[in-house]
Amino acid sequence: MKRPLLLLITCALSGSLHAQLHNNPGSNHGNKFEQLGTVLSDPNSYRSASGAPGPAYWQQRADYVINAELDEKNLRLTGSETITYYNNSPDPLRYLWVQLDENQHKSTSDNKLTEQSRMTDQMTYKTLSGIVNEPNDLGVNILKVTNGSGSALPYVINNTMMRIDLPVVLKAGEKYVLNISWNYKISNRMTAGGRGGYEYFAEDDNYLFTMAQWFPRMAVYSDYQGWQNKQFEGRGEFALVFGNYKVNMTVPADHIVGATGECQNYSQVLSPAYMKRWNAAQTAKAPVEIVNLAEVKAGLSKKSSAKKTWTYTAENVRDFAWVSSRRLVWDAMATYIDGKKIMSMSYYGPEAYPLYNRYSTKVVDHTLKVYSKHTIPYPYPVAISVEAANGMEYPMICFNYGRADKDGTYSEATKLGMIGVIIHEVGHNFFPMIVNSDERQWSWMDEGLNTFCQFLAEQEWDNNYPSGRGPAHKIVDYMKLPKDQLEPIMTNSENIIQFGPNAYAKPATALNILRETVMGRELFDYAFKEYSRRWAFKHPTPADFFRTMEDASAVDLDWFWRGWFFTTDPVDISLDNVSAYRMNSMKDAIEKGEAKKAYEHDERYIGRERNRAAGIKFAVEQDTSLLDFYNKFNRFEVSRTADQDFQSYYNSLTAEEKKLYESNKNFYELEFSNPGGLVMPIIVEWTFKDGSKEMDRIPAYIWRKNENKVTKVFAKDKEVVSVQLDPYRETADIDESNNAWPRQAKPSRFELFKQKEAVRGSSTGNNRMQESRRQ
Repeated sequence: MKRPLLLLITCALSGSLHAQLHNNPGSNHGNKFEQLGTVLSDPNSYRSASGAPGPAYWQQRADYVINAELDEKNLRLTGSETITYYNNSPDPLRYLWVQLDENQHKSTSDNKLTEQSRMTDQMTYKTLSGIVNEPNDLGVNILKVTNGSGSALPYVINNTMMRIDLPVVLKAGEKYVLNISWNYKISNRMTAGGRGGYEYFAEDDNYLFTMAQWFPRMAVYSDYQGWQNKQFEGRGEFALVFGNYKVNMTVPADHIVGATGECQNYSQVLSPAYMKRWNAAQTAKAPVEIVNLAEVKAGLSKKSSAKKTWTYTAENVRDFAWVSSRRLVWDAMATYIDGKKIMSMSYYGPEAYPLYNRYSTKVVDHTLKVYSKHTIPYPYPVAISVEAANGMEYPMICFNYGRADKDGTYSEATKLGMIGVIIHEVGHNFFPMIVNSDERQWSWMDEGLNTFCQFLAEQEWDNNYPSGRGPAHKIVDYMKLPKDQLEPIMTNSENIIQFGPNAYAKPATALNILRETVMGRELFDYAFKEYSRRWAFKHPTPADFFRTMEDASAVDLDWFWRGWFFTTDPVDISLDNVSAYRMNSMKDAIEKGEAKKAYEHDERYIGRERNRAAGIKFAVEQDTSLLDFYNKFNRFEVSRTADQDFQSYYNSLTAEEKKLYESNKNFYELEFSNPGGLVMPIIVEWTFKDGSKEMDRIPAYIWRKNENKVTKVFAKDKEVVSVQLDPYRETADIDESNNAWPRQAKPSRFELFKQKEAVRGSSTGNNRMQESRRQ
């Protein structure tokens, strides 16, 4: 990889990335608000400084014609493909890189060696089999690689990548046709893991095939890194090339197939009854069952030995996936976005029917509408949700979970989890299937942006939906972890310890904070839509996102990207002190009265009180000659000219000064510190003596001159009785105990129980014998 080498050189010169992020090490300022110019890649003719594609932007294209046959009996897939590869780059290419993700399942795959393992008291079969790692016959068998004329091409397979060496250089602007034939044994997805494979249902002796990452796919060649040929290790998903697909899938004749794109031969593969229902679904406002549950159950034991070929086409997509089984209920309805019809559909087995029949397609419909509102109008003709006991996404089709119990009931957690995962996986159509970021390098650009939009869709589904990712306070437990358990969001996918919080929750939370607290909804929403519009069907980088969000909003966010994306600093803003002030009234009676209270308070202490109580005869009482003027005068006596003096002062004021004087403002000096290190806006809620409240929002830029401590004075019309920072928990502050004045004790709970004194030598613990007799 070319571009990261520059980063490594920079790190070597500066000592570390930490040094890069600090322009003024050792100082209390000049670091967190400096621009990211030394960290981000330089703009050029391909990627502009505004964050938009540059005038010379280019990207490759790959078109596919694929023929595949599913052998259900032997659990094998056989395929052949013709790839037309367009070199739109300015570079001559001597070889092409192709991804072979199925090789991840091979016992000799690198990821089997690099994954850590340990022993516990309870070991599952899946865990133990992974440790034993006996030789298997999984992985892709490449049968033939030829050019368009049928001449053999040399190739080298390196784990999950295959290099195809070209006989002549593929020049800029040229295209190349190659053919690949292959087969592989389909893995049991439930035991071997991975994205695609089969699930076996012993109760009816049938399979559910979810065919994903199933064919040799062109790797990305881009302007910013050359070939993206990082190995597939299972977590960092993929970066792929856009193109057009025609796929012929030959399967058992009684299977139903759902796939990326649109089926071109429903009239040949569907029965007249199914075809009639499909046509009815075209204008339906609620899901229509094209294949119903009774029909599925009736066909489970009647396995056809015949074959059918389903033909699907898809335009301008970066991948292709499909599902095939005789266990599938299929429903569909029409969704309209900006006047365009999209078919929202779901495929699911009998065990998922109680949930999916009621919710799935309607959730698909809802997701498309909400995401389209916040990004770009959904451009594809189809969106599919498949229940497959997992969660994974591909263009126009995704695999989700959500099964009921045997009696048809389900828990609230299952229902909410199902709705959330459908929103999330359908939402991936936008990120990264359309806005095509590199998941293998930067998972957050895929998962984080999508999780943020998922949060918006969940909240628009139900205002009481308990979203687990998005609200600021729900990332606190992660951000307060020890530093050795954290890494910045800007970390390669394979190097992240806690993947969910880092790649999904933290970036989603950051974007929610940007929208609600830093930028405001209007500015954020416009900039986010602009990023989506600019980079739809293109390959954006983090720098393109950062720059676009600033360019379209006129908000300098470099400080925010630094803190949230490049460091592991948490938010912890402390309210250290509150001092109250009143303007001097210049009225002698009022000021002397206040001075008297302060004097008496200052002169009152325990020794003086006890001396008086003890009846001590003080010297000035025993010898009155010791008393002089200062023992007798009233130091707080109001001057005889007090009224005249005040009137003279008041007459000297300008009209503006008189207005300020008469306002009777209360002044409060607040002292803040930043023990967490992550600079953020300061949100202050005031509670007044009359019970009313008021909010002040101070932009994060207040920390520019001192990133550790700041002081701010506020003028209030009413007397303040308490101050609270961040009352709605919108900044992800990890320590709320230092957010209030006066300090507030945090209540906890305990249980009152009666201690039982056991007779010495009596049986303690669980009495299994007694329990067995109760059964």
